[in-house]
Amino acid sequence: MVTIQSLDPRVTRMQLDPERTDPLEPKPELDQFQTFEVFHQGKSGAHHAHVGSVHAPNRELALLLAKEQYGRRGQTVNLWVVNTRDVFTMSAQDADVFATTPEKKYRDVGAYMVRNKVEAYRNQNKEGSTE
Repeated sequence: MVTIQSLDPRVTRMQLDPERTDPLEPKPELDQFQTFEVFHQGKSGAHHAHVGSVHAPNRELALLLAKEQYGRRGQTVNLWVVNTRDVFTMSAQDADVFATTPEKKYRDVGAYMVRNKVEAYRNQNKEGSTE
């Protein structure tokens, strides 16, 4: 019997026949836990930050597992768990919606040339005081 040879040894060990025509058995429902995304708040008033994921059968157990996994190290004030299926994201193809966003360099520190203005003011005062 010829079997499928794969770079993954687990596939090779399954001894799948490449000429098999009948469909494989479907995966049974609810044989795996749900995935929950975990958000951590280090101190009161700070933003929650995504720190990882946990697998659990329900949100209560997900919160308990998140506490054990992500709340033991360092200071923790709060944890959020969100079912991964409830996280709604944009498609990478929709990234062009941000292309029309005007540049807002005034929000960055580098946009302000305060040092240059201070130096120019000092130079102006030095020149004016020597006369």
